[in-house]
Amino acid sequence: MSEEKVENVVVFGSGPAGLTAALYAARANLEPLVYEGVEPGGQLMTTTEVENFPGHEDGIMGPDLMDVMKKQVARFGTRFILDECTSVDLSQWPFRYTVSQGSGLAKTIIIATGATARYLGLPNELRLRGHGVSACATCDGFFFRGMEIALVGGGDSAAEEASFLTRFASKVHLLVRRDKLRASRIMQQRVLSNEKISVHWNTELADVLGQNEVEGIRVRDNQTGVETDWTQIKGLFLAIGHKPNSDPFVGQLDHDELGYLLTAADSTATNVPGVFACGDVQDKTFRQAITAAGTGCMSALEAERWLEARGEH
Repeated sequence: MSEEKVENVVVFGSGPAGLTAALYAARANLEPLVYEGVEPGGQLMTTTEVENFPGHEDGIMGPDLMDVMKKQVARFGTRFILDECTSVDLSQWPFRYTVSQGSGLAKTIIIATGATARYLGLPNELRLRGHGVSACATCDGFFFRGMEIALVGGGDSAAEEASFLTRFASKVHLLVRRDKLRASRIMQQRVLSNEKISVHWNTELADVLGQNEVEGIRVRDNQTGVETDWTQIKGLFLAIGHKPNSDPFVGQLDHDELGYLLTAADSTATNVPGVFACGDVQDKTFRQAITAAGTGCMSALEAERWLEARGEH
């Protein structure tokens, strides 16, 4: 890698946000360079069928969607490197960034590193991700129509997703490890008054049952230590939070208490001119592939306009 060459646009991340940003930048003849990260394609690579991304009438597998998006982006000359950002120096322009293979310079940086759903770390839970285990109710709830499912969590996100899942599931079992919900009072009321939601206090997930798909769960009463198998459960959802993949940038960019990068209103611009953030690394509300792609488009257009204003494009 030549340290002397200054890239017009460097994109960190290759999920829907990063690839859409690269697509728009490439079609604007900015010759973007994409660092794909250690998990190219982002969270959709662990998703089975995607039915809510426009343009795919019969749905599409998550990895297939990311593959066709990457091919479309590559068609316009985008370069890809399988590496991830480890640090940046945004104190001077052009910006210097470091990856495991070396370092480089960029006129603009688009951060699309996404977020990682928090899992409990149980071996079978991780093994069955995308096969009945999910951390996105709005993505996968539809597949469990008429089934009994379980949801782990006790905060606002868990309460909201439990309510959402009742649109499809015959019964939602909410596993709460304490004797009360952390959710706001109004969200608690919605959960406790919903006949399709059964709240199980002082209950933890001990294991996920099944070889190729979820065939039940094992729960533990953390007061007595007694474990019970619930074989009626056919889907498991986790709502214990997400962690934005923003570690290399939080030291120099404004962020909230959880690490999500902050951007200007109606913009993907960060507090450092020429640096933009899009997708789940700055969106803790929607976290959808289509909204990530939309902000990826915004970031590329803003980067192009920023370069034009400086006479660099």
